[in-house]
Amino acid sequence: MDKITVTTTINAPVGTVWAAYTDATRIPHWNFATPDWHCPEAEVDLRVGGRVVSQMAAKDGSLSFAFGATYTEVTPPHRLAIRMDDGREAVTCFEAMQGRTTVTTCFDPETQNPVAMQQMGWQAILENFRRYLEG
Repeated sequence: MDKITVTTTINAPVGTVWAAYTDATRIPHWNFATPDWHCPEAEVDLRVGGRVVSQMAAKDGSLSFAFGATYTEVTPPHRLAIRMDDGREAVTCFEAMQGRTTVTTCFDPETQNPVAMQQMGWQAILENFRRYLEG
């Protein structure tokens, strides 16, 4: 199955973008796809073999799950790769361009939800991240 790609360009330098993307105290501010969800907490051990875990929860309390992964590559401030707990992989690249940063994530789709839905969800999270940094 082909990888899914999402991307956005943020009006901030690459170091600022990297720091916000990898800081466990900042991840809860942007890591959700729709306004009725939130990310109550996140943990980051930013090293190869370290873990990233984000708690994802519906604001009404009806559903929650932990999104967990292990870092397989950490190259500040340009590239992060993870292996999700279900075995899928994702790579996020941070490209500096004249004071702005393009963030691109390519990831293996899962088999339970349509590809278009997965792409929309990951893109929405990336747009929340952009709005958080630019706001």
